[in-house]
Amino acid sequence: QVQIVESGGGLVQPGGSLRLSCAASGRTSQIDCMAWYRQGPGKGRELVASITIGGQTDYADPVKGRFIISRDSGKDTVNLQMNSLKPEDKAVYYCNTVSYGAVTAWGQGTQVTVSS
Repeated sequence: QVQIVESGGGLVQPGGSLRLSCAASGRTSQIDCMAWYRQGPGKGRELVASITIGGQTDYADPVKGRFIISRDSGKDTVNLQMNSLKPEDKAVYYCNTVSYGAVTAWGQGTQVTVSS
C-alpha cells in the first residue's frame, strides 16, 4: 500500500512560479515511477510530467521548458517546479505512483490557480 500527499498549490500571477511536492509513504520500495497529472476546469486528467526511479523524465509538450520534475535521494518525494505559469496551467494537480506497471496510488490533489 502506498499513500500520497500533495502540497504547494496556491494562487500565482501569470509568469510566476510554484513548486509542488508529492510525498509518498508505505510500500515505497516498490515504486518504479511517479508522475504529476492535472485536471483543469471542464477537462479530463492529463499527464504533466513523470520520473522513474532511475531518474528518467518525461514532459507533456505544453510544459516543456517551463516545468521540472525531480525526486529526493530517498525516492519517496517528488517535486514539480513550475515556472512561467500561464492561465491554462490552472488545474488541480495530482501525483500518482506506479509499481510493476500498475498504478498503486493517487493523491487528493492540490489546486493551482494562475490569475492576475
